[in-house]
Amino acid sequence: MGLLDRLQSPGELRAGNQPSLYAEARGNSGAAGAGFLGELRVRVQARLVERIDATKLEEVGYGGLLERIGEVINELIAEDKILLTAADRDRLIDSITNDMLGLGPLEPLLQDNSISDILVNGCGDVWVERGGRLSRTEVRFRDDHHLMGIINRIVSRVGRRIDEASPMVDARLPDGSRVNAIIPPLALDGPGLSIRRFGGHSIHIGDLVRSKALTHEMADFLQQAVAARLNVVVCGGTGSGKTTLLNCISTFIPPDQRIITLEDAAELALQQPHVFRLETRPPNVEGKGEITMRDLFRNTLRMRPDRVIVGEVRGGEVLDMLQAMTTGHDGSMTTLHANSPRDALSRLELMMLLAGVALPERAMRQYIAGSLHLIVHAARLADGSRKVMRITEITGLEGSTVLTQDLFEFVQSGVAPNGKVIGQFRTTSARSNYAAKIEALGLNHESSSSTS
Repeated sequence: MGLLDRLQSPGELRAGNQPSLYAEARGNSGAAGAGFLGELRVRVQARLVERIDATKLEEVGYGGLLERIGEVINELIAEDKILLTAADRDRLIDSITNDMLGLGPLEPLLQDNSISDILVNGCGDVWVERGGRLSRTEVRFRDDHHLMGIINRIVSRVGRRIDEASPMVDARLPDGSRVNAIIPPLALDGPGLSIRRFGGHSIHIGDLVRSKALTHEMADFLQQAVAARLNVVVCGGTGSGKTTLLNCISTFIPPDQRIITLEDAAELALQQPHVFRLETRPPNVEGKGEITMRDLFRNTLRMRPDRVIVGEVRGGEVLDMLQAMTTGHDGSMTTLHANSPRDALSRLELMMLLAGVALPERAMRQYIAGSLHLIVHAARLADGSRKVMRITEITGLEGSTVLTQDLFEFVQSGVAPNGKVIGQFRTTSARSNYAAKIEALGLNHESSSSTS
């Protein structure tokens, strides 16, 4: 039952004959109640802005803000003789604190660990992804100005900016979730916001095995490969779980090794004690001060890393990454967008050309074959499930062709009546080209088939 359903008469809402600010609250509908609380929230926030410097909200903190909100609500109740229940008071306080310190109406969605993506297509259209499926929510922003305020709060915390001169931005939330925002004039229907969740709880390789994203044998092999310091590329399409898989694989790195991560927007969550994180920087409003991934790479190689982990390679920095993999930083890892291991090799060649170095085709492929060892291909299937489709190793170069062989693969055999993908994980008959190296370290290399 809402606030308005509990009112005995309009007089209980406001005493006296003067015009009421809450005229719409005299109805008995939930919508009117929402409108009443919305107007009250606007009045409370207006008074808070008069008392608290917006630039010092972080200094005031959650506890201090709650105290100020309580004071203002008590004042308005005394002035207007408002009837406000404890439940509505709590709802009002939550809404205001979320608006002023958090992400406003998106806060409840961020607390839901089942949500992997939050997609805002303007102030009145918010979607979420659960279990690989998109659904529309009832979440709404008051207007575009409200949504812009939330976007500005996100990007300002990580030293970024967004305005008409720079209408696109990548940022991150404190929990590591990745954020992309785009505003008019590029966005025709109002500001857009996309949040790729990485918070809530850590996902481990055992969670992926239980969810049938891969098998125990595949996980064991990846653990052995990381311990043997093989260089690994995780490839897949958007939303296929590349970063999650890279995070899980990275847990196999021994805790006594120094790891340096390089990212455009920090989203990796490594668990080792010796991790140093670096992030690129976009140019300022004058177009100066940009720090690219290649700039970070040049500095990273002077920082004595045992392993370098790149969140995602997108351009010419691939040449620096491959160079690092062959100059004492073996066991390094990265992700890239590609729909198969063979596509991943083609993309690596294309990105090497973006480095501005004119290398013959065979030289590029020789460089790739001599640097990389494993390609792990992840995909999101039609039913929304994410699986490791292939674990492929690079075995060498024959002529101008990079040779590969699949060690594990997922073979789809059909689709169940409920839409669930039916398939089987299986191993190939090939013996790993790196089995001797793994066994020399005292690790057993065993493979067996598994059904999903």
